[in-house]
Amino acid sequence: MSVPASLRRQIAERDANRCAYCQTAEANCGLRMHIDHIMPETKGGATTLDNLCLACFTCNVYKADQQTGTDPMTGAKFSLFHPIQQAWAEHFAWDESGTIILGLTPQGRATVVTLQMNNLTVLQARRRWVSAGWHPPNQQ
Repeated sequence: MSVPASLRRQIAERDANRCAYCQTAEANCGLRMHIDHIMPETKGGATTLDNLCLACFTCNVYKADQQTGTDPMTGAKFSLFHPIQQAWAEHFAWDESGTIILGLTPQGRATVVTLQMNNLTVLQARRRWVSAGWHPPNQQ
């Protein structure tokens, strides 16, 4: 997938230079964010502003071309969080430490589990970011 530089800038500005899923800031992780097709190209998703978002390496790899996940509380399948059509704060919150993402809805919980948003490596990084005062981000 080739995303023109001008479109990448629009996406980065809209997503505040952070992962649209886990909210990791590009400046914190030191790695360039990936461009994610919310509806994957393999499922007919277009390379357009309304179907693209920034995603950190971890979220992008675990999401892959998945569109659904299982809510660990109910065992039911749900669509994954759609970062353009839905508000992050309606589906997720930070725990008291500011390091763990809590799923507030079945869709949020399914997304947390499917994208492994609280994996050990990410949690260790978030602890350092919290200590430095860089995390958690303010919600838009």
